[in-house]
Amino acid sequence: MHQRVLIVEDDLDIARLLQVHLNELDLEVDHLATGEGVMSQLSNQSYAIVLLDIMLPQVDGLTLCREIKTLHPKVSVVMLTSKSSEMDRVIGLEMGADDYICKPCSYREFQARIKAQLRHIKLLEAQQCNDVPSSKSVPITLGDLQVDPHCHEVSLHQKQLDLTATEFELMLFFAKHPNQVFSRAQLLESVWGYDHLGYEHTVNSHINRIRTKLEKLTDQAIIETVWGVGYKLNSKPLQQERL
Repeated sequence: MHQRVLIVEDDLDIARLLQVHLNELDLEVDHLATGEGVMSQLSNQSYAIVLLDIMLPQVDGLTLCREIKTLHPKVSVVMLTSKSSEMDRVIGLEMGADDYICKPCSYREFQARIKAQLRHIKLLEAQQCNDVPSSKSVPITLGDLQVDPHCHEVSLHQKQLDLTATEFELMLFFAKHPNQVFSRAQLLESVWGYDHLGYEHTVNSHINRIRTKLEKLTDQAIIETVWGVGYKLNSKPLQQERL
């Protein structure tokens, strides 16, 4: 069964071009030119990804992003923004967007970013934990933090964190390399699968969201910022808490 993408874009030329690139990835595509019918469309049809322009008639993209992630949290939302709208990109990510794409961009970059989202979605579907685990999906335990690649779950102090697919992949990558520092560029390449400049906000916002969820379960800094370098998962507090 083909996965389906919803494009919400009022510029018809851009929408047609995006549809061509998505069809090349064997994806089915629907298009809306305004934000008015988006929520009813999502209620009637299942979508893997919503490509959402920020500047829309009737209902703006930022408001829609928040509504989509509230009512349909498993749907991947990718914001379409202009290269000059940095603040809109930051706000979109803080409202729960999974990624953003600056217009215009090359079709290779566009398809790479869509493929990254599809990979995250595939991992999210593994959350049902029905398949027989492989030798590569043994849970990683760091003190009271456990990351289970097979069930797609992260728990701290035996309490499960409610993570999106991308947030899980980020935690899994950190758990595989505890106490090792990674730059935002390295995280983009390793977790998202691309290394294009100008998308560092994606890393920052996802780490901020993970930290917020961790802070509900511990007052220890698990994901640390190493100023001037990047981020790391600090396993020492986890070991100390277990003692």
